[in-house]
Amino acid sequence: MRIGEICTVQTIFCTRDETVQGAALLMRKNHVGDLVVIEQPDGERVPVGIITDRDIVVSVIALGLDASSLLVGDIMSGDLLTTSEDDDVYETIERMRFRGIRRVPVVNSAGGLAGIVSVDDLLEFLAEEMGELSRISTHQQAHEKRARQ
Repeated sequence: MRIGEICTVQTIFCTRDETVQGAALLMRKNHVGDLVVIEQPDGERVPVGIITDRDIVVSVIALGLDASSLLVGDIMSGDLLTTSEDDDVYETIERMRFRGIRRVPVVNSAGGLAGIVSVDDLLEFLAEEMGELSRISTHQQAHEKRARQ
């Protein structure tokens, strides 16, 4: 299955020059724990980083820094892993596991932001897959019962 089929399309984003306080307010308003940081060359929203609620707590609040004077670009994670909406789900899981990353922006063929996939999205997908596997036995038993009559 393609990652584009399970990712969250409504992705909340900001730019590097947003204040950390502004980013926190965006997260609160939209009930999310992360924002994809974008640049917009030629009008395409290209992911360049990500900022999480944990980044804000660890890098700003815990150190007693002023969230209204710091910019997202100062604390965002810039070593960004992205995945194409056409990439295989299992390959994406492997890349996330290898890097220890819980959220990955999904990009289209032009490199623009198409969505985001999280560990929660992947767990839901895998749970559905496991549910389908568990139904094999009951279907097999019903088939055998009909065949023996």
